[in-house]
Amino acid sequence: MANTNDRICIIGGGPAGLACAVYLEKKGYTDYVVYEKQGKVGGKCWSPKIKVRHNGVEEEKSFETGAIMGAITYHAVSEMEEFGGYFHKGPDFKPGEPNMRREFRTLDGAVDHPFEPKVNFSIKKMLGLLKLKKQMKKLNELMQTKYVGYDCYGHLGVAKGEYYGISKGVDGYCGATKENSFPNYIKGSNPNLKDLALPFSEFCKLNGVEEVQRIWIAPFTSFGYGFFDEIPAALVMKYLDVTTALEFVNMKLWTWQDGTQAIYEHVNAKLQHPAVLETEVVKVERPEGKVLVTVRSKDGVETTETFDKLIVTTPLDYFKDYADATAEETELFSKIIHERYCDYIATFEPGKSPNISGYMVDNMVPERLGHAMVYYNRWQYLDRDCPATVYALANHTGSPDVDFDTVMTTMDADMKRVGFPIKEKLFAQEVYYCPHVSAADYAAGWYDRLEALQGCKNTYYAGEIISFGDMEDTCAASKDIIGRFF
Repeated sequence: MANTNDRICIIGGGPAGLACAVYLEKKGYTDYVVYEKQGKVGGKCWSPKIKVRHNGVEEEKSFETGAIMGAITYHAVSEMEEFGGYFHKGPDFKPGEPNMRREFRTLDGAVDHPFEPKVNFSIKKMLGLLKLKKQMKKLNELMQTKYVGYDCYGHLGVAKGEYYGISKGVDGYCGATKENSFPNYIKGSNPNLKDLALPFSEFCKLNGVEEVQRIWIAPFTSFGYGFFDEIPAALVMKYLDVTTALEFVNMKLWTWQDGTQAIYEHVNAKLQHPAVLETEVVKVERPEGKVLVTVRSKDGVETTETFDKLIVTTPLDYFKDYADATAEETELFSKIIHERYCDYIATFEPGKSPNISGYMVDNMVPERLGHAMVYYNRWQYLDRDCPATVYALANHTGSPDVDFDTVMTTMDADMKRVGFPIKEKLFAQEVYYCPHVSAADYAAGWYDRLEALQGCKNTYYAGEIISFGDMEDTCAASKDIIGRFF
């Protein structure tokens, strides 16, 4: 039975951890602590402020290094906005707001128009687009019929041909009706859902919709979520359900004036107990009925606190490094893999900055590992004076990883080749990104095994691995965990 007097420890002050705190408060819990080892909240929603100069005027603007955008299907993020009192811009952007314009570039720097039939017209291109349109329609019909239940948050039961979770839709979207719209739970059986354990490329081939990968690749692979020959289709289709994917295609997207990090800064400021920053959890012990958590402050002082329950929102594959992980936890969490996603914010030679965001789709394949896939121009009004963030993936199953320094120099060369020579890197990082399990482990029921551990030793698991590594699915997973177990 739920006991709102329980003292609860939340490890991690990213979207998942702060969302857990929000939903706990909504259920009446007041005795909780959020520990965050960094000096900021928001996790990979990190929006550093950088001074820029344009037309002789210097000002400070936010830039993005992780999460960038949202869409109409970002329901849990909307609840975070409501709680914190800080809201998105768009999809109809006003001058001075960070918008989401984009172009496509070939590897030699030419602007490409792959989805515009009248530009560089050819019969081959026209036939290809007609085929793509036909397969998009087919996929939409398949997801609403053959794969009913695919678009709820999380992965419970999918490997067994079942579904259970919070509806991802709103009335009229994602196949939702007034009876099953967010935030209601939906449940059912559908043996066809087992197909979602296949790598996305195989899933598309099975259903005769290989061409749709041309649409899905830009908002998926370039955003650091891996390659279609290795990632289970469930991760692709639950993140980019047909409605969300079309919002990306039609550029009906959201941004945040001060960056995605500001969502969680505002949430944190409104919590009864804001996250305790620069405090690392160094030991977790779980004797019968209690959880002992030892933390180390920025000054190196260690203290141990006693809690009734523990919620882990940080990477579970590191849990054994500081906790008394059981053999089952250790074995299960060892199967988690993640993407090595690299990015930097850079200025460019005078007058040679991109003045629009761009995709380099030819680099979004394993053979081009470590190459720049996308660059993000956040502020249209800054024109050629705007720094840009450039992104690349550094790992792929079955391929040697590309080391960080090589990725950095490779991206520099890519940007120069397309006409944007780097002047100075203002910031660079490699990020633990998109934790997931292999297609084989997904099919073997990894998520159902994780579900069986929820609550054991007074411990609950949230965070990116539960649903998907974007902020919407991460926050929704927290809503689900708190809703069902607290």
